[in-house]
Amino acid sequence: MTTVTAEQIKNLRETTGAGMLDCRKALTENNGNMEEAIDWLRKKGLSAAAKKSGRIAAEGVVALAVEGLKGAIIELNSETDFVARNEQFQALARNIAETAVRHSIGDVEELKKVPYPAGGDNVADEIVKSIGTIGENINLRRCAILGVTHGIVASYIHNAVAPNMGKIAILVGVESEGDLNKVEAFGKQIAMHIAAARPEALSTAEVDSAKLDRERAVYREQAAASGKPPEVVEKMVEGRIRKYYEEVVLLEQLFVVDGKTKISAAVAEAAKTIGKPLKITGFIAYRLGEGIEKATSDFAAEVAKTAGHAA
Repeated sequence: MTTVTAEQIKNLRETTGAGMLDCRKALTENNGNMEEAIDWLRKKGLSAAAKKSGRIAAEGVVALAVEGLKGAIIELNSETDFVARNEQFQALARNIAETAVRHSIGDVEELKKVPYPAGGDNVADEIVKSIGTIGENINLRRCAILGVTHGIVASYIHNAVAPNMGKIAILVGVESEGDLNKVEAFGKQIAMHIAAARPEALSTAEVDSAKLDRERAVYREQAAASGKPPEVVEKMVEGRIRKYYEEVVLLEQLFVVDGKTKISAAVAEAAKTIGKPLKITGFIAYRLGEGIEKATSDFAAEVAKTAGHAA
Protein backbone atom coordinates (compact mmCIF):
# COMPACT_ATOMS: atom_id res chain seq x y z
CA MET A 1 0.00 0.00 0.00
CA THR A 2 1.38 3.40 -1.00
CA THR A 3 2.31 5.69 1.86
CA VAL A 4 0.70 9.12 1.55
CA THR A 5 2.68 12.00 3.04
CA ALA A 6 1.35 15.12 4.75
CA GLU A 7 3.06 17.21 2.05
CA GLN A 8 1.14 15.39 -0.70
CA ILE A 9 -2.14 15.96 1.12
CA LYS A 10 -1.29 19.64 1.58
CA ASN A 11 -0.47 20.09 -2.11
CA LEU A 12 -3.64 18.33 -3.22
CA ARG A 13 -5.75 20.44 -0.87
CA GLU A 14 -4.21 23.64 -2.24
CA THR A 15 -4.80 22.50 -5.81
CA THR A 16 -8.38 21.31 -5.43
CA GLY A 17 -9.77 22.99 -2.32
CA ALA A 18 -11.11 19.60 -1.16
CA GLY A 19 -11.12 18.47 2.47
CA MET A 20 -8.14 16.80 4.14
CA LEU A 21 -9.76 13.38 4.52
CA ASP A 22 -10.99 13.45 0.92
CA CYS A 23 -7.48 14.30 -0.28
CA ARG A 24 -5.96 11.49 1.77
CA LYS A 25 -8.46 9.00 0.34
CA ALA A 26 -7.93 10.28 -3.22
CA LEU A 27 -4.17 9.83 -2.96
CA THR A 28 -4.51 6.41 -1.32
CA GLU A 29 -6.97 5.18 -3.96
CA ASN A 30 -4.64 6.35 -6.73
CA ASN A 31 -1.29 5.17 -5.31
CA GLY A 32 -0.07 8.70 -4.60
CA ASN A 33 -0.48 9.86 -8.23
CA MET A 34 -1.36 13.56 -7.98
CA GLU A 35 -3.04 13.92 -11.40
CA GLU A 36 -5.16 10.81 -10.95
CA ALA A 37 -6.07 11.95 -7.43
CA ILE A 38 -7.22 15.30 -8.85
CA ASP A 39 -9.36 13.51 -11.43
CA TRP A 40 -10.75 11.22 -8.72
CA LEU A 41 -11.75 14.24 -6.61
CA ARG A 42 -13.29 15.98 -9.60
CA LYS A 43 -15.39 12.93 -10.31
CA LYS A 44 -16.51 12.87 -6.70
CA GLY A 45 -17.19 16.59 -6.96
CA LEU A 46 -19.40 15.96 -9.96
CA SER A 47 -21.27 13.32 -8.01
CA ALA A 48 -21.69 15.64 -5.06
CA ALA A 49 -22.82 18.46 -7.34
CA ALA A 50 -25.48 16.26 -8.89
CA LYS A 51 -26.94 15.47 -5.47
CA LYS A 52 -26.99 19.17 -4.53
CA SER A 53 -28.35 20.48 -7.83
CA GLY A 54 -31.95 19.79 -6.87
CA ARG A 55 -31.81 22.10 -3.87
CA ILE A 56 -33.14 25.64 -4.24
CA ALA A 57 -30.42 28.28 -4.49
CA ALA A 58 -32.07 31.63 -3.74
CA GLU A 59 -29.32 33.41 -1.81
CA GLY A 60 -25.97 34.53 -3.21
CA VAL A 61 -24.95 37.80 -4.84
CA VAL A 62 -25.51 39.99 -7.85
CA ALA A 63 -22.15 41.18 -9.15
CA LEU A 64 -21.07 43.64 -11.80
CA ALA A 65 -17.98 44.59 -13.78
CA VAL A 66 -17.36 47.65 -15.94
CA GLU A 67 -14.67 47.79 -18.60
CA GLY A 68 -14.37 50.77 -20.93
CA LEU A 69 -17.70 51.51 -22.60
CA LYS A 70 -19.50 48.39 -21.40
CA GLY A 71 -20.64 46.73 -18.21
CA ALA A 72 -21.97 43.32 -17.18
CA ILE A 73 -24.20 42.09 -14.36
CA ILE A 74 -24.55 38.49 -13.22
CA GLU A 75 -26.59 36.75 -10.54
CA LEU A 76 -24.87 33.83 -8.84
CA ASN A 77 -27.07 31.96 -6.39
CA SER A 78 -26.20 29.82 -3.38
CA GLU A 79 -28.43 28.07 -0.86
CA THR A 80 -27.45 30.20 2.14
CA ASP A 81 -26.36 33.75 2.85
CA PHE A 82 -23.43 32.27 4.79
CA VAL A 83 -21.92 30.89 1.60
CA ALA A 84 -22.57 34.20 -0.17
CA ARG A 85 -20.08 35.72 2.27
CA ASN A 86 -17.50 33.01 1.52
CA GLU A 87 -14.39 34.43 -0.17
CA GLN A 88 -14.21 31.55 -2.66
CA PHE A 89 -17.84 32.10 -3.70
CA GLN A 90 -17.26 35.84 -4.04
CA ALA A 91 -14.13 35.28 -6.13
CA LEU A 92 -16.19 33.00 -8.40
CA ALA A 93 -18.86 35.69 -8.83
CA ARG A 94 -16.25 38.39 -9.47
CA ASN A 95 -14.42 36.31 -12.08
CA ILE A 96 -17.64 35.37 -13.88
CA ALA A 97 -18.77 39.02 -14.04
CA GLU A 98 -15.37 40.08 -15.37
CA THR A 99 -15.47 37.25 -17.92
CA ALA A 100 -18.91 38.36 -19.09
CA VAL A 101 -17.84 41.96 -19.70
CA ARG A 102 -14.51 40.97 -21.25
CA HIS A 103 -16.24 38.71 -23.79
CA SER A 104 -19.38 40.89 -24.11
CA ILE A 105 -21.66 37.96 -23.28
CA GLY A 106 -25.18 38.49 -21.97
CA ASP A 107 -26.41 34.90 -22.33
CA VAL A 108 -25.96 32.42 -19.47
CA GLU A 109 -25.47 29.32 -21.61
CA GLU A 110 -22.89 31.05 -23.79
CA LEU A 111 -21.09 32.44 -20.75
CA LYS A 112 -20.82 28.94 -19.25
CA LYS A 113 -18.82 27.80 -22.30
CA VAL A 114 -16.14 30.51 -21.96
CA PRO A 115 -12.76 29.57 -20.38
CA TYR A 116 -12.58 30.50 -16.71
CA PRO A 117 -9.85 33.12 -16.15
CA ALA A 118 -8.10 31.37 -13.26
CA GLY A 119 -7.56 28.01 -14.97
CA GLY A 120 -8.13 25.73 -17.92
CA ASP A 121 -11.77 24.90 -17.16
CA ASN A 122 -14.71 26.76 -18.59
CA VAL A 123 -17.15 28.70 -16.39
CA ALA A 124 -19.58 25.77 -16.09
CA ASP A 125 -16.82 23.40 -14.94
CA GLU A 126 -15.59 25.94 -12.38
CA ILE A 127 -19.10 26.23 -10.93
CA VAL A 128 -19.34 22.45 -10.61
CA LYS A 129 -15.92 22.32 -8.96
CA SER A 130 -16.99 25.05 -6.52
CA ILE A 131 -20.14 23.08 -5.64
CA GLY A 132 -17.90 20.19 -4.64
CA THR A 133 -15.55 22.28 -2.49
CA ILE A 134 -18.06 24.72 -0.98
CA GLY A 135 -20.72 22.08 -0.37
CA GLU A 136 -23.83 23.90 -1.59
CA ASN A 137 -25.73 24.10 -4.84
CA ILE A 138 -24.52 27.09 -6.88
CA ASN A 139 -26.39 28.38 -9.91
CA LEU A 140 -25.46 31.02 -12.48
CA ARG A 141 -28.99 32.28 -12.95
CA ARG A 142 -28.70 35.19 -15.37
CA CYS A 143 -26.39 37.76 -16.92
CA ALA A 144 -26.70 40.89 -19.04
CA ILE A 145 -24.52 43.37 -20.92
CA LEU A 146 -24.96 47.14 -21.33
CA GLY A 147 -22.82 49.36 -23.54
CA VAL A 148 -22.58 52.92 -24.87
CA THR A 149 -20.89 54.34 -27.97
CA HIS A 150 -19.46 57.30 -26.05
CA GLY A 151 -19.85 58.37 -22.44
CA ILE A 152 -19.93 55.98 -19.49
CA VAL A 153 -21.65 52.98 -17.98
CA ALA A 154 -22.33 54.01 -14.38
CA SER A 155 -22.79 51.40 -11.67
CA TYR A 156 -24.17 51.10 -8.16
CA ILE A 157 -24.27 48.29 -5.62
CA HIS A 158 -26.74 48.36 -2.73
CA ASN A 159 -26.15 46.28 0.41
CA ALA A 160 -22.63 45.43 -0.73
CA VAL A 161 -21.01 42.31 0.73
CA ALA A 162 -17.75 42.91 -1.18
CA PRO A 163 -16.57 45.36 -3.87
CA ASN A 164 -18.89 45.29 -6.91
CA MET A 165 -21.31 42.74 -5.46
CA GLY A 166 -24.26 42.73 -3.10
CA LYS A 167 -28.06 42.40 -2.99
CA ILE A 168 -28.90 44.94 -5.71
CA ALA A 169 -26.77 45.82 -8.75
CA ILE A 170 -27.52 48.60 -11.22
CA LEU A 171 -25.92 49.60 -14.53
CA VAL A 172 -26.88 52.80 -16.36
CA GLY A 173 -25.74 53.81 -19.84
CA VAL A 174 -25.17 57.57 -20.14
CA GLU A 175 -24.02 58.95 -23.47
CA SER A 176 -22.33 62.34 -23.57
CA GLU A 177 -19.17 63.96 -24.87
CA GLY A 178 -18.93 66.13 -21.77
CA ASP A 179 -16.58 65.84 -18.78
CA LEU A 180 -16.67 62.10 -18.01
CA ASN A 181 -16.22 62.62 -14.26
CA LYS A 182 -19.35 64.79 -14.19
CA VAL A 183 -21.22 62.40 -16.47
CA GLU A 184 -20.30 59.48 -14.20
CA ALA A 185 -21.37 61.36 -11.06
CA PHE A 186 -24.78 62.02 -12.62
CA GLY A 187 -25.01 58.42 -13.80
CA LYS A 188 -24.30 57.20 -10.27
CA GLN A 189 -27.17 59.32 -8.95
CA ILE A 190 -29.49 57.85 -11.57
CA ALA A 191 -28.34 54.32 -10.65
CA MET A 192 -29.11 55.00 -6.98
CA HIS A 193 -32.53 56.35 -8.00
CA ILE A 194 -33.23 53.15 -9.95
CA ALA A 195 -32.35 51.04 -6.91
CA ALA A 196 -34.87 53.01 -4.83
CA ALA A 197 -37.66 53.70 -7.35
CA ARG A 198 -37.65 50.37 -9.25
CA PRO A 199 -38.59 51.58 -12.76
CA GLU A 200 -39.59 48.90 -15.26
CA ALA A 201 -38.81 50.77 -18.49
CA LEU A 202 -36.64 53.67 -19.68
CA SER A 203 -39.34 55.47 -21.69
CA THR A 204 -43.07 55.19 -22.31
CA ALA A 205 -42.31 53.59 -25.69
CA GLU A 206 -40.56 50.70 -23.92
CA VAL A 207 -43.38 49.80 -21.52
CA ASP A 208 -44.54 46.22 -22.09
CA SER A 209 -47.58 46.53 -24.39
CA ALA A 210 -49.41 43.53 -22.92
CA LYS A 211 -49.01 44.90 -19.41
CA LEU A 212 -50.15 48.35 -20.56
CA ASP A 213 -53.24 46.83 -22.19
CA ARG A 214 -54.11 45.04 -18.94
CA GLU A 215 -53.73 48.26 -16.94
CA ARG A 216 -55.85 50.18 -19.46
CA ALA A 217 -58.61 47.53 -19.29
CA VAL A 218 -58.71 47.68 -15.50
CA TYR A 219 -58.81 51.50 -15.47
CA ARG A 220 -61.57 51.54 -18.13
CA GLU A 221 -63.75 49.14 -16.13
CA GLN A 222 -63.22 51.16 -12.95
CA ALA A 223 -64.06 54.43 -14.73
CA ALA A 224 -67.10 52.96 -16.48
CA ALA A 225 -68.51 51.94 -13.09
CA SER A 226 -68.79 55.64 -12.25
CA GLY A 227 -71.60 56.00 -14.80
CA LYS A 228 -69.84 58.82 -16.63
CA PRO A 229 -70.27 59.31 -20.42
CA PRO A 230 -67.84 57.31 -22.65
CA GLU A 231 -65.79 60.39 -23.61
CA VAL A 232 -65.30 61.26 -19.94
CA VAL A 233 -64.39 57.65 -19.18
CA GLU A 234 -61.65 57.77 -21.82
CA LYS A 235 -60.22 60.97 -20.33
CA MET A 236 -60.22 59.33 -16.90
CA VAL A 237 -58.43 56.28 -18.31
CA GLU A 238 -55.74 58.40 -19.98
CA GLY A 239 -55.22 60.27 -16.73
CA ARG A 240 -54.68 56.98 -14.92
CA ILE A 241 -52.26 55.82 -17.64
CA ARG A 242 -50.19 59.00 -17.19
CA LYS A 243 -50.05 58.25 -13.47
CA TYR A 244 -49.02 54.66 -14.25
CA TYR A 245 -46.16 55.93 -16.44
CA GLU A 246 -44.96 58.11 -13.55
CA GLU A 247 -44.72 54.97 -11.44
CA VAL A 248 -42.94 52.59 -13.84
CA VAL A 249 -41.08 54.69 -16.46
CA LEU A 250 -37.67 56.02 -15.45
CA LEU A 251 -37.82 59.26 -17.44
CA GLU A 252 -41.31 60.00 -16.04
CA GLN A 253 -40.46 59.31 -12.38
CA LEU A 254 -39.74 62.01 -9.81
CA PHE A 255 -36.02 62.12 -8.96
CA VAL A 256 -35.52 60.71 -5.45
CA VAL A 257 -32.76 63.31 -4.90
CA ASP A 258 -35.31 66.12 -4.52
CA GLY A 259 -38.71 64.42 -4.87
CA LYS A 260 -40.08 67.03 -7.30
CA THR A 261 -38.03 67.01 -10.53
CA LYS A 262 -38.81 64.50 -13.27
CA ILE A 263 -35.84 62.40 -14.36
CA SER A 264 -36.25 63.75 -17.90
CA ALA A 265 -35.92 67.30 -16.53
CA ALA A 266 -32.94 66.26 -14.39
CA VAL A 267 -31.24 64.92 -17.55
CA ALA A 268 -31.82 68.24 -19.32
CA GLU A 269 -30.45 70.17 -16.34
CA ALA A 270 -27.38 67.91 -16.13
CA ALA A 271 -26.71 68.48 -19.84
CA LYS A 272 -26.89 72.24 -19.26
CA THR A 273 -24.51 72.01 -16.29
CA ILE A 274 -22.03 69.78 -18.14
CA GLY A 275 -22.26 71.90 -21.28
CA LYS A 276 -22.85 68.99 -23.65
CA PRO A 277 -25.89 66.92 -24.71
CA LEU A 278 -26.57 64.02 -22.35
CA LYS A 279 -28.80 61.00 -22.77
CA ILE A 280 -29.68 57.94 -20.69
CA THR A 281 -29.60 55.07 -23.19
CA GLY A 282 -30.58 52.17 -20.97
CA PHE A 283 -30.33 50.50 -17.59
CA ILE A 284 -30.16 47.04 -16.04
CA ALA A 285 -31.31 46.35 -12.49
CA TYR A 286 -30.77 43.00 -10.77
CA ARG A 287 -32.22 42.30 -7.34
CA LEU A 288 -30.99 39.14 -5.69
CA GLY A 289 -33.48 36.29 -5.80
CA GLU A 290 -36.32 38.21 -7.48
CA GLY A 291 -38.72 35.73 -9.02
CA ILE A 292 -37.26 32.73 -7.21
CA GLU A 293 -39.71 30.82 -5.05
CA LYS A 294 -37.81 30.12 -1.87
CA ALA A 295 -38.36 26.85 -0.07
CA THR A 296 -40.09 26.99 3.30
CA SER A 297 -39.72 24.23 5.82
CA ASP A 298 -41.69 23.04 8.81
CA PHE A 299 -39.11 23.19 11.60
CA ALA A 300 -40.93 20.60 13.74
CA ALA A 301 -41.16 18.24 10.78
CA GLU A 302 -37.46 18.70 10.06
CA VAL A 303 -36.60 17.82 13.68
CA ALA A 304 -38.86 14.76 13.55
CA LYS A 305 -37.31 13.68 10.26
CA THR A 306 -33.80 14.05 11.69
CA ALA A 307 -34.77 12.16 14.84
CA GLY A 308 -36.26 9.38 12.71
CA HIS A 309 -33.00 9.00 10.78
CA ALA A 310 -31.04 8.91 14.01
CA ALA A 311 -33.28 6.24 15.57
